Amino acid sequence: MLYHLLYPLSADIQFFNIFRYITTRSFIAFLIAVMAALYLGKKFINYMRRRQFGQEIRQEGPQSHLAKSGTPTMGGIFIIGSGLIALLVGGNFYSRPLWAVIFLLLSYFILGFVDDYLKILKKNSDGISARGKLAWQFLSAFLVVFYLVKTGILTTELYVPFVKDPILNLGLFYYLFASIVIVGSSNAVNLTDGLDGLAIVPIMTSLATLAIFCYISGHIELSQYLLLPYIPQLGELTVFSLAIMGAGIGFLWYNAYPAQVFMGDVGALSLGGLIGLMSVLSRNEILSIVFGGIFVMEALSVILQVASYKTRKKRIFRMAPLHHHFELGGWAEPKVIVRFWIVSLLLAIISVATIKLR
Repeated sequence: MLYHLLYPLSADIQFFNIFRYITTRSFIAFLIAVMAALYLGKKFINYMRRRQFGQEIRQEGPQSHLAKSGTPTMGGIFIIGSGLIALLVGGNFYSRPLWAVIFLLLSYFILGFVDDYLKILKKNSDGISARGKLAWQFLSAFLVVFYLVKTGILTTELYVPFVKDPILNLGLFYYLFASIVIVGSSNAVNLTDGLDGLAIVPIMTSLATLAIFCYISGHIELSQYLLLPYIPQLGELTVFSLAIMGAGIGFLWYNAYPAQVFMGDVGALSLGGLIGLMSVLSRNEILSIVFGGIFVMEALSVILQVASYKTRKKRIFRMAPLHHHFELGGWAEPKVIVRFWIVSLLLAIISVATIKLR
């Protein structure tokens, strides 16, 4: 809105030229999202409590978590809502990568919303079947990747950290590869969302990392200087990243231990998909393993646990995902959360440092 309504006035009033800059609009979007999330979050929690829409806790999880049963969930609604409100103010909607991200985000938002709604309605933890979720996720991801490649926004080349040029052209296999990155990120974030405030901070550190890469890759001079691939209009994702980060801070205000509201699948699936697609768009599919290391470890712990039990009838971890392993090992929930936050911050810093190592 600021870009489309006020920037054209800069021809007559020089002050309005500030709305041309991504950094200015990102800062404004961040502040608006924080305020919107703080305001809407309180309203949302009160509404969910009045309607008695609360989270059903899995019986097979840690017994200490059963006390959280009934806590309002689906907090992802006001995270995404606040982020979109801020984007409406600060975004430049001429950006095609931005529209691709919005499409995928809303698709996964709908999936998560339906899943959460079924869980609340039936008072169980099943929701949509795993096959149904994966089918929806892969179809949405494939459509977005297909659009991005066919319109020339993306190529099918693979980039890796520390190397300035692509190492190979994946051709048609790239569609599957990129879709796996997006779907894997979505589900990994969903698995991580198991403790109060655990998922939202690694989400924000990942988005902060991606915001830096998107800003550089969307700037022709900076991308050439730092040897990153130049992708026109990608810088606008910086505004959206900061908007979601602001909304995440507002959500954390209510989600911090002990949580007043949970993110739910509506938030975890959509925000995980957002991270995955931004990784693809900024050509950081491989580097996402580093800055999204918390999500990767959580997902791998589940995969390894299931594989080990099915093949050897033995468990590797006390319980999966990984955060439950540490809980059952004697770490208090706040200690697990804060230590995972610290690791996510360190991984983000390491990822940003790779920019100068090409």
